[in-house]
This record gives sequence, C-alpha cells and structure tokens, in this order.
Amino acid sequence: MAIALITALALPIAAAAPANAGGLDDAFAKLLVKQVKGANVSKHMQAFQDIATANGGNRAAGTSGYDASRDYVAGKLRKAGYKVTLQPINFVENWSENSPPTLELTAPSAKTYVPNEDFFTFRPSPSGDVTAQVQGVDLTLPPAPTPSSTSGCEASDFTGFVAGRIALIQRGTCPFVNKVQNAKAAGASGIIVFNEGQPGRTDAFALDIGEWRAGIPMVFADFAVGNELASTAGATVHLKVDANLVLGTDENVIAESRFGDPRNVVMVGAHLDSVTEGPGINDNGSGSAAILEVAEEMAYYPVKNKVRFAFWAAEEIGLLGSDQYVASLSQAQRDRIRLYLNFDMVASPNYAYKLYDGDNSDNVGAPAGPPGSAEIEKQFEAFFGSRNLSTVGTDFDGRSDYGPFIAVGIPAGGVFTGAEGIKTAEEAALFGGTAGQAYDPCYHQACDTIANVNATALDVDSDAIADSVARYAFNLRSIPPRTTPAAAASLTAIR
Repeated sequence: MAIALITALALPIAAAAPANAGGLDDAFAKLLVKQVKGANVSKHMQAFQDIATANGGNRAAGTSGYDASRDYVAGKLRKAGYKVTLQPINFVENWSENSPPTLELTAPSAKTYVPNEDFFTFRPSPSGDVTAQVQGVDLTLPPAPTPSSTSGCEASDFTGFVAGRIALIQRGTCPFVNKVQNAKAAGASGIIVFNEGQPGRTDAFALDIGEWRAGIPMVFADFAVGNELASTAGATVHLKVDANLVLGTDENVIAESRFGDPRNVVMVGAHLDSVTEGPGINDNGSGSAAILEVAEEMAYYPVKNKVRFAFWAAEEIGLLGSDQYVASLSQAQRDRIRLYLNFDMVASPNYAYKLYDGDNSDNVGAPAGPPGSAEIEKQFEAFFGSRNLSTVGTDFDGRSDYGPFIAVGIPAGGVFTGAEGIKTAEEAALFGGTAGQAYDPCYHQACDTIANVNATALDVDSDAIADSVARYAFNLRSIPPRTTPAAAASLTAIR
C-alpha cells in the first residue's frame, strides 16, 4: 500500500519537476513536510514517557528504560521497511577506587601530594602504576587573565612529545576528553591535568569525564601542583591509580533507507537515552521522536542518496554512542557520509529556534564547521525564512553528537531549542516566551516529562527536519565532496 502510494505520487512529481535546482528535491520536501505530523511525533514521545514510567522513571544508559526505548524504535523502523542494525557500544557501568591515588615527585627532589586535596582521580580512570618524566603540553604559564588555554586540545600540541612520558596538561577551552584522547595517541603513559589558574579555576575537584579508553592512569590536580611540576626541570613523578572498572553494553539503533546511492550518505541522528534523574522527554525524546516520524513517513521514497538514521546510546555520559560509531568507521566509510544532521532538544518549553553556526558568523566559541556546514545552516535558514520565522545561531560547543562527526571533517548542522541557558530579551522579542528564564527549566530533571514540551516548537522543528532530510536525500549539490585532506584539515580546526 505504501509503495503504491509513493509511486503514484512520485510519477507526476517527477514528470512535472524541472531539471534545475528546486526540482525533485523541492517537490519531495514539500510532500514530506505535509506528511510529517506533530501529533504523530507526540505519540512517540508519549511512548517514551510510558516506557520511563514503567522502568523506574528514566531511560538512561544501562537501564531497562533504555532497552525498551531501543526496542520501540527498532520495531517501528523495521515495520516501516528499514534495514536496522543494533550496534553494541560500551560505557562505564561501575567504577570504584580500591585505595587513594598516588602522585609524588621523585626527582630531582622528593615531594608527596595529598590525594583528594591536592589532586583527584579523573573518574573513570583505569588502574595504572607508572614512574616517568613529565612533559608539559602547550602550557600557558603564567595563566592568561581569562580562560583561554588550548593545552592538549589539538594533536599538533603533542609535536615533540616523547612517548612513555606522563603528559602534563592545563585545563582550558576544550573538553577534557579531547585532551585525554590526544595524549593517548601521542603515547603518554599517564595524564595529569591541572586547573588553569584564574580565580575560581585553581583547585582540583572530583570529576567524572566518562572516558576510560585511553587505558592509562589519569588525575586532576590543583593549579599549584601543575605549575610546580612544569617549573621543575626534569621532573619525574610516580603516578598510581588503583580502581575497579566494569564496562556495560548498550546499542545504537542504525537504520538505512531501502533506496539511494551508498556512496553518498545523508546521516540524521538524535540521542535516545535520558539522564538518570528523569524520563528525558524533551532531552531527547523530542529529537528521537521527530526523526522517527520522518523516517516512517519517507520509508518508501525513491531517494537518490542513501539516508541513514541513528538513535544514539549513552550520549548523556560522554557522547559514547556517536563517538564509538564514528571510531568504528574506516576512512572510506567516513568519506561516504556527506553530512550529518543532529537534533537534540527540539521542543523546549521556553524555546528559541537555534541553528548550529556552521559558518561561525556569530564568532563565538568554536570555529566554523567543516566545509558544507555553512551550507547546511543556510538551508535551515531558508526553511524558517519561508515561514517568516526568525532564527539565531548556536555554537558547536561539543555538547552533542555532532562532535565526533565534525572531528573527522564531516559537515554538520541541525536545530536546537535551548537547554539550561537563559533566554535573552532579544530572543523573547523574536520567539515569545520569558526572558531571564531557562529555555528548558526542567533540563536534566525529573520534571522533563511529556508536560515539558512546547507543541508549536515541536511541530515547526519536525517540519524543518523533514524539509532538510528530503532535500539532501535527493540533492547534495551544495555539499562539497568528502575528501581525506578535508577531514585532516578540520581536525586541526576544532577546539
């Protein structure tokens, strides 16, 4: 029935569509926008709410609530006719210390630092016991007046690093995970990250970064500790972490369209897990439900390019699902992904229509995305503009699943309606709502329920998702071809 319907619709559209831009992609985009209904998206969100209610109030990684969410989504996609793959990914299920960590200077003089006061174990650090010379990595000493250090943020920071040494890294402007991964790649035997040094950024504290895959001991130290080690010529330290690390397994849900060129993949993603504190209906039942509805409605479209939908596991504990997915791909497989569209929180109650700033026109935080990101932003601007709706930019700050894709040079974009940030007066004038309050006052809380959703934002953003996915499914002319040199160039740009 569905095949017959789409075929009947496709033939007259194809016959009437002009050969130039604005042809088949425009026609199918308009058709899909009409088919995608906010009411259907809401039904999926209600299903996520019911799942959470029946499973302890959440859908977090490693819980029965996540398993049920995975099965619900996979079942809907299989019924719609997609080839569905469940990709196992790992996360830390349990971590504990058997004994306090050790950090002591052994040469050229001796000094013992106090655990859980001068320094803390970076949770979930693996166990490790190493004595080696420390080597500073792109340190800014004395520290700049404002937080600005990029120590360890780029692979190039480790040029000249001697494998086997302990990396001494300063806190700064990029995620700790980036520093850890770069240190491991450079052959570090251990990692000491120390606070940056500005007022309010001097003391260490207990911190869970969700990252264990470097396989080496990691600690977070006071600025005074790092500064002392950096200023001690030939400093050698004994670093030890004694911990139990137990890994669990969840699964990403990956679904591919029946049709389309597998050499040109349009990838669409949203994270499926919630935090443990609540059911996660806006964050991110909204994004998951929206792309699920789009996938169902376009299942039988005779698309030109392969469309791949991804529902990520364990985003809330470190983007683990998307990160491990990208890491599993060969360079050739990455180059086939022409773009990645990310939808994380698209129905915030005090919403703003925020588009990822692909061209860095806002000049805030991270630089522009990889080539093609600016074009994705423009495509979304065109959709909202066609409805006389305003948009504002939002930075690629690394807090959602576009991060691993950008890091390997894949262009990205998407829509975001705001999290714990505060709505400005200018945004209230553009979008309504209340200035001076959070976009989502229930962000990462038990009250992020089915009642914590703005129906207007959900409906508009679902249409925006449908429009962009349909257009790119038929037309990638605006997106530069993926090449390995482009990927390499972007790696040095992202901080």
